[in-house]
Amino acid sequence: MLVTAILTGLVLGGTYALVAMGLTLQYGIARIMNLAYGETIIVAAFLAYAMFSHWGISPVLGLFIAVPAGFVLGYIVYGLMMRPLVARARDKASLEIDSILATFGLLFVIQGVLLVMFGANFMNYSYLNVPVNIFGATVAANRLLAFVMAVVLGLGIYLALTRTLWGTALRAVSVSPSSASLVGIDVDKAARMAFAIGGALAAAGGVVISMYQTFTATSGVVFTMKALIVVIMGGVGNVLGALSAGLILGLVETFVATFVAPGLTLAATYIIFLAVLLWRPAGLFGRASR
Repeated sequence: MLVTAILTGLVLGGTYALVAMGLTLQYGIARIMNLAYGETIIVAAFLAYAMFSHWGISPVLGLFIAVPAGFVLGYIVYGLMMRPLVARARDKASLEIDSILATFGLLFVIQGVLLVMFGANFMNYSYLNVPVNIFGATVAANRLLAFVMAVVLGLGIYLALTRTLWGTALRAVSVSPSSASLVGIDVDKAARMAFAIGGALAAAGGVVISMYQTFTATSGVVFTMKALIVVIMGGVGNVLGALSAGLILGLVETFVATFVAPGLTLAATYIIFLAVLLWRPAGLFGRASR
């Protein structure tokens, strides 16, 4: 049972880490608190469901459709909705307030469209739902594949941000937008790119989630809150922190549900969250401001 709980926790934690990385890029670099982030995840989950159910396209291949679509959606949303807010914002605080209000409205628009198209029923599909024995524990093959996909995508974006020139530019904007512009970095372009990459990661997370979880048109809020918890726990704008915090959260939720009581899962999540805030207000990997 212990091995099963660990494997299940790693799968869940890997998914949390993947979806949180996109939000930490949007919030840490673009300075946009995107409350409609979870809706992007659910849109991708429904897209994966439709592709597999109607056209027989596997979720693995579906990633090559959903991820670029998420990137384009994020790029367009930033240009049409967020860029005017950034231009008129007097400071970081006013931008955060405006972005929260704007994306809160966008949340209901996307959610309403999904309700009209798919209804309010729980959706899922059966893909690689066969048992696999690992270290004496039985785990569904789709969960293992979901974990592998989350790890590959998460490490890929981490290496891109830490080993490439454009990744260094994005991280520089995250640390200090004003200083980044002094060394020739186009802050607006970097913010738009970060927001678009966040949309791509949200889409990837939606495809991964659809492989082993049920979802509805109104499930996006839950994923937004979980991603936000992971972002704050790991440190805003810190990709490594999002990876670590996501794995911790997944393991904690699984262990509580398995060995204590499923009803206390949400309570345990917020206890860990509050403990991190009290111990390290800037997050596990964040730097305290001076």
